Amino acid sequence: MMQITKPVSFENVVSMEDLSTDDVLSFIHEAQDFKAGKQIELKRPVYAANLFFEGSTRTHTSFEMAERKLGLQVVNFDPANSSLSKGESMSDTVKTFQAIGVDLVAIRDKKNEYYKDLIADPNIHLGIANGGDGSGQHPSQSLLDMMTIYEEFGHFEGLKVAIVGDLTHSRVARSNMEVLTMLGAHVYFGGPKKWYTKEFAKYGEWMPIDDLVEEMDVMMFLRVQHERIADDENGSFSAEKYHEQYGLTAERESRMPQQSIIMHPAPVNRGVEIADELVECDKSRIFQQMHNGVFVRMAIMTSMLRNRGLIKEEY
Repeated sequence: MMQITKPVSFENVVSMEDLSTDDVLSFIHEAQDFKAGKQIELKRPVYAANLFFEGSTRTHTSFEMAERKLGLQVVNFDPANSSLSKGESMSDTVKTFQAIGVDLVAIRDKKNEYYKDLIADPNIHLGIANGGDGSGQHPSQSLLDMMTIYEEFGHFEGLKVAIVGDLTHSRVARSNMEVLTMLGAHVYFGGPKKWYTKEFAKYGEWMPIDDLVEEMDVMMFLRVQHERIADDENGSFSAEKYHEQYGLTAERESRMPQQSIIMHPAPVNRGVEIADELVECDKSRIFQQMHNGVFVRMAIMTSMLRNRGLIKEEY
């Protein structure tokens, strides 16, 4: 693929479905520039807030670090003590932050496509970055995953990528299967076959993990999202049995191709999706993904700053 250098400009970044191949590569390249030391100069003080209505460690703190590295001033928000507990709508909460002068927000919510009502509201003008919506989309995670793969291989065309685990409840699986296919990779799926539905069959076939580990360039594991699973299913869940049937054991890792890598959006349940000793093994890129996430989120926020004419100079 040719190098794409034109910087992107987006009013909001909420779904991978909104991005073209060139857009994805531009985000990756700008994130790489930030990783190499690129800085921006703002025309005026810019304010950001992170409205996370669902638990998060990596995404929440990564957005905040990205905002601070860009020179944005971050307004604190505690959902447990917010007016949402008094019945205020998310829309009015966002408008409140807009009214006090916030320019950009990153939002995570358990409701799928929560952002559609917000971006359709003619009275909301601040920039919205989707930090994850239910089991729907997770664009910043998908972009940092693509950056990690691109850094490793230098291309996507023809790569074999397996997404293994709790497919049904994973926004990462949905975002990644779409963008990987668009970029020319071959997508495969693994894990419990009951979670492999027609939605995923459109993008790739299901294979047993013992076959996947011998063929894939990338093994991307997902945690079992117990918070989205029925109580009776959780009650019968065995971590040991799951690891034995669907997890990456040391024996399976030993059969992976030499150039292959291991990925996981985290949090990792050690000894369930991936054996404890493999989380930080030579093939693992899990903590590299987290590192890259800061620079990808800098690129996402910069695209919205650029769209609003708030960048004075880039150097």
